[in-house]
Amino acid sequence: MYSQRSIPWIHRKSRFAIAAIASIGVVITAYLTITKFAGGAAVCPTEGCDKVLESPYAVVFGLPLALFGFLAYSSMIGAAVSPWLVNEETSKAFRAKLENWTWLFMFAGGTSMMIFSAYLMYISNVVIQAVCLYCIGSAFCALALFILTVVGRDWDDIGQLFFIGIIVGLVTIIGTLAIYAPINNPQAKPTESGYIITSSSNPDNIELAKHLTGVGAKMYGAFWCTHCNDQKQMFGREAVDELTYIECDPKGKNPQVALCQAAKIPGYPTWEINGQMYSGTRSLAELAQLSGYNGPNNFGLQ
Repeated sequence: MYSQRSIPWIHRKSRFAIAAIASIGVVITAYLTITKFAGGAAVCPTEGCDKVLESPYAVVFGLPLALFGFLAYSSMIGAAVSPWLVNEETSKAFRAKLENWTWLFMFAGGTSMMIFSAYLMYISNVVIQAVCLYCIGSAFCALALFILTVVGRDWDDIGQLFFIGIIVGLVTIIGTLAIYAPINNPQAKPTESGYIITSSSNPDNIELAKHLTGVGAKMYGAFWCTHCNDQKQMFGREAVDELTYIECDPKGKNPQVALCQAAKIPGYPTWEINGQMYSGTRSLAELAQLSGYNGPNNFGLQ
């Protein structure tokens, strides 16, 4: 009698492991996506998280990059578990095809995610020069998914796998460079003074800014913070000049780090109005209400 060849444990458990690791990625990216849409700051023991997550690299097509990561991890979960939803006894041939195609999909997805994550780690450490724990966690998940898709199955044609990996890798690299090409625009890069304010203020915006300064209101922020830039764009160039702005990053222009630390700023931007702290980007109408502004309120941009 011939004993049936045993299936290596990694082949038996690989889909479960892929689904489990992708679930971790889903949790990370879902949290970052919700935080980004809410206009808040991610909870992080270091300032590096905010610096990376508020950079232009964290936005793609006007949407949070984390949203696309959430979709990618979710698709990996779907591909990993989909064969389990097919009855093997009644649809054996279909399940076999589904297993084959989902393995190819997961390998392609894992390859693309690993390469893209490697690029983001380079941007984080070399370009932005900050450490983001969420980004590191996501990168480890992407690397683990790639490794599992390679070793988690007994591939019949290694040459085909290698060819697919090369094609997917090239497409990922070219697509990534194309997506981030606009960031090379000088206006998209923050200097020590912050981003370039491209909007012009109308008179009511300027009056509100003068009122905020008059009542002692302060805006705490960092030169690299995109939410801070959004807030300033709402006011416009002329009105921003009237605001009391506190730079919290030591690399920014005229930083007041000690003042920010003493105020225990939770994230950027944060407004201090009448002794109360208000985190996140606020509409001009809301700032007017919080500060007791009773002047003309036809806020907008010219």
